[in-house]
This record gives sequence, C-alpha cells and structure tokens, in this order.
Amino acid sequence: QVQLVESGGGLVQAGGSLRLSCAASGRPFSMYTLGWFRQAPGKEREFVAAISRSGINTNYANSAMGRFTISRDNAKNTEYLQMNSLKTEDTAVYYCAASRGLLPAPTSTEYAYWGQGTQVTVSS
Repeated sequence: QVQLVESGGGLVQAGGSLRLSCAASGRPFSMYTLGWFRQAPGKEREFVAAISRSGINTNYANSAMGRFTISRDNAKNTEYLQMNSLKTEDTAVYYCAASRGLLPAPTSTEYAYWGQGTQVTVSS
C-alpha cells in the first residue's frame, strides 16, 4: 500500500502558474503508475494527467494538454503537476492517485490509492 500527500495548491490569478507535488510513502514508488485528477464543485471527478512507472509515457486530458506537465522523481518518491496559463475553469480540488496498472490510464477506477486533495483556485 502507498500513502499519498498533495501540496502546492493555492490562489492564483488567471494566466499564472502553480506546481503541485504529491509525496508518497509506503511501498516502492516506482511500482506505481501515477495520475492527477480534479473535482470542481458540483461536478464529477475528472482526469487531468497520468504518467507511467518509468516516467517515459504520459497521458493528458484535452483540457490540460499544452498547459500542464506531469512528471515524477522516483528517487524522491514525488510526483509533480506543473500548471501554466491557468484559467478560472481550472479551479478545483486536485488529487493525486496511484495505480498498479502498467499504462497511464485516464479512468479513476484504475487507481486504488488517493491523496486527500489540494485546493487550486484561479481568480479572474
């Protein structure tokens, strides 16, 4: 089992940037495919990005492509989400998640382990 803790959320103006981090403890970090999801008030949780165990393969939601970058440092047991050109519609609670699957899947049911979430608010 792996435990996940997100950090780095906050309030930012539209057009700004934030970098989210997700620190893991427990089983070896490199055993897991990792993802980021988000949930806005009144909406379902949605996929943002995912990265394979080695970090070679990534997958992005259309809304994130070209603006967000997912990465991982297996030596530091940490996953990152660099978010640039933020929009008000990016406002949500962001969750990191871990999967034992091999592929950076976009479906939340593939991920068995979740962090508690970090709030990102983008003001106009």
